[in-house]
This record gives sequence, C-alpha cells and structure tokens, in this order.
Amino acid sequence: MKFIKATQLKDKPDATKLKFGQLFTDYMLEMNYENGQWGEPVISPYHDLVLAPESMILHYGQGIFEGAKAFRNDEGKIILFRLMDNLKRLNLSAERMCMPQMDTDKVMGYILELIDIERDWVPSSPETSLYLRPTMIATEKAVGVHASNSYKFFVILSPVGPYINGFNNPAKIYVEDTYTRAAVGGTGEAKCVGNYAGSILAAHKAKAKGYNEVLWLDAKDRQYIEEVGAMNVMFVVDGEIITPTLTGSILRGITRDSIIKMMRDIGYTVREERININDLIKWYDEGRVTEMFGCGTAAVVSPVGTLTYKDKVCVFNNGKSGPVARVAFDRLDDIRKLRVPDKYGWITVLGK
Repeated sequence: MKFIKATQLKDKPDATKLKFGQLFTDYMLEMNYENGQWGEPVISPYHDLVLAPESMILHYGQGIFEGAKAFRNDEGKIILFRLMDNLKRLNLSAERMCMPQMDTDKVMGYILELIDIERDWVPSSPETSLYLRPTMIATEKAVGVHASNSYKFFVILSPVGPYINGFNNPAKIYVEDTYTRAAVGGTGEAKCVGNYAGSILAAHKAKAKGYNEVLWLDAKDRQYIEEVGAMNVMFVVDGEIITPTLTGSILRGITRDSIIKMMRDIGYTVREERININDLIKWYDEGRVTEMFGCGTAAVVSPVGTLTYKDKVCVFNNGKSGPVARVAFDRLDDIRKLRVPDKYGWITVLGK
C-alpha cells in the first residue's frame, strides 16, 4: 500500500448540517487494472480523475459502484455494516458487466486502512454516517464495442445526513407506468451506472409534480412493483411485511436482506412475492395496507406517506411514519451501533 500525505487538510463540517453526497474527505483510494492484474493500491489526497476523451467508460458505460456506510456508535467506536457483502456484490456486478474480479479480502483491508486515516470524518449525530462509494470504471483508450483491457477502481468517502427526508418526514411517491428501469435479462440486478442514468428522467418529472421519488413497475406488463427510486420497497399488509421477489431486474439490496432476516427473527411474517399494483390498490381500499417504506444503504429505512397511481392517492398511517418501519429502523440501528449483539456477523469494528 502506498500512502501520499496531503499538504493541507480540510476543515471538518458541522455534523448537524450534513446533506447527502456533497462533501468529501481528504483522501481517496485508487488501484489500476492492466495486463490482466490489479496494481498497487494507493491512498492519496482527494483529486479529480484524468481521463482521455476516448476512455471506454465515456462511450460504452462499463462502470459499476457500491454504497456502504461507517457509523460511530454510542461509545465512539467506528463500525462498518456488511462491507464484505457490498464487495461481493461489486464482484457480481463486475461479472455481469464483463469487468475484472477483485480480491474482496484484500480490498476490504485497503478500505479499512483508508477509513482509519479518515476516522475524524465519521460523524456521530443522529441519522449521520460516513458514506463509502467504491467504484470501478473502464479506462482503455479506444473506440469500438468490446470489454475494456484496463480499469480504475477507486473509493471516495463522504460524511452524510439523511438521503431523502429523514425517517420522520415520509416521502411522496409517484407510480411510473410509462418509463421502466430494467428488464429481466438486462442489467437491473447489477449496480451499474446505466441503470441510474435511465431512471433520471422519470424521477425529474415526478419531482416537478411535487413527489420525492418514483415507484417502478416491471418492463413487460407494467403491473408488477419493483423498486422505489434507488431503493427496495416493502409494504405492511394485514400486519405482514411483503416485498417484491427478486426476479433478475431488482437489485439484491443488502439493507433489504438485513430487514428480512432480522424482522423474521423477532416474529414478523415477511413474504417475498410478485406484487401487482392493482392488487395493492385493492388491498388499500379494503383497509389492509397500513404502511409502505423504502430501504437501502443510502436511505436506510424511508417511510412513504403517500403513493399516487394514475388518479388514485393512497395515504399510509395518516401520512406519518408507521410502527413497523420504526421497528425495522430501530432494530437495524441497534445492530449497526452494537447496542444488541451481532448474531449475524454483519459488523466490523475498526481497530478492535
């Protein structure tokens, strides 16, 4: 590992005023792939990347990324949540996008070293964390559709506040039935850059109407619920938690998986199944749907106050955060902050 020390460090921000993804720390991690192997990792001062105009990421979209978080718990310890699972998913995305695999154990060690250097950037205020963005892009200088022969992997860090509104300010969601995010057999299951570029127009139009995000339907029938923006989605129906099953077009959310496991363990019934939007509206009219919430690394648990489909407006829990979402949020937070034992092996304590 090579370390290049910064000549000047940035002032640390006021942790109570953090927004999402607008401020980055002093250092970043980089590693280049050439001639069939990864080179030496380098931690250096945060800087702009230099890319040739013909770099293949700019033309053919071979780019993938992950999102993970480091937290400071009540005792001041720095804790990472399921980072290894993020790195394993990065390799799955790389496989789908015909990009090279990484040694997850080594990369995790490099990232822990980076965070240790930047430990003063990990905030401790409620709903704050240090967001990790591991990214891989194609860097070969060529025009012509083929898998790149060179890549850059880098990790940047950002102290962040809530992703959308925060837990106590439920989101307004619009059901998108014209545009689609991904199709079975495509790249929906990979965390690749094109998936997000293709979602921007629908989200932009929804926000112009006063909504926070869109709820995506499947690409084939335009009837089956998939994701909310960049999050997985869950509903509380008849007291049970229901979430769309993984069909190949939905991201295998790590927060989604965490909530399913821990909520089942504390007695909730959690079902994974295809959810028809028309069935959901019917259940709502029958008074059976009491909550809706998104879940993801960035948003954690994001309650939904209203859902609009065509001319139908569904209001959940009087537009307020619901009790099941609260249990999921608190339980997840307790595990991430080690207030309860980590029986799942999800936690890494930095420097323990």
